Amino acid sequence: MNKFFSLLFCLFVAGAVQSQTVTVNKQNEKIKNESTEVFSTTLEGKKEAIQAAWLRFLKDMGKVKQGSDPMTVTEPTINGTTFSGTVYAGRKEGDKSTEVWIGISPSEWDSKDVTYANRELQKMLHQFGVKFYRDQVQIQINETQEALAAVEKQQQRLLNQAKDFDLKLSNSEQEKLQLEKTLEANKLESAALRIRLENNKKAQDSLILVTDQIKKVMTTYKEKQGKIN
Repeated sequence: MNKFFSLLFCLFVAGAVQSQTVTVNKQNEKIKNESTEVFSTTLEGKKEAIQAAWLRFLKDMGKVKQGSDPMTVTEPTINGTTFSGTVYAGRKEGDKSTEVWIGISPSEWDSKDVTYANRELQKMLHQFGVKFYRDQVQIQINETQEALAAVEKQQQRLLNQAKDFDLKLSNSEQEKLQLEKTLEANKLESAALRIRLENNKKAQDSLILVTDQIKKVMTTYKEKQGKIN
């Protein structure tokens, strides 16, 4: 039972966090040795989870090259439209949070697409942050659901066990009553048999006396017979 209370405590602590708010900021990053304005957001959570989600997000956008610093996304698809320009992305990991950023080098894009691309990338980064937090909460929901199912299963097991114990107890009590009745009948039968045995012994003793008397009479008759000549 203690493990269920511990699990409940962990779930309560995990669920007690405040709702997250995703904020997208503008900052400068070096892209091809040039300081370029990009969009960034800082996410709280396990760095491995953020890294995996960030990589999926970029791969959904286009062809990702991870070996470079920053990473590049070629032939990016933004809001359903594929562009020939390159999107740059990076990640800075802290102790309890990770900052991710994304942006373009305006000189590599058609001037008519720069404003649109920046605006949409800012939206996409915000949506990424929201989705990441929602996915993390969904994991907690799934874990809580699994914990609930485990507790309900244990509860049902205990209920079934209680029914089984109750049935066995009822059967045991019925068996006890039957044994008590049998024992009482056995006592009465034993008493009756003792009386009958005593009567039998008395009858045997009586017959022994009668037998002795008959033998004496027979002996007398034989003696009498022998005297006849």
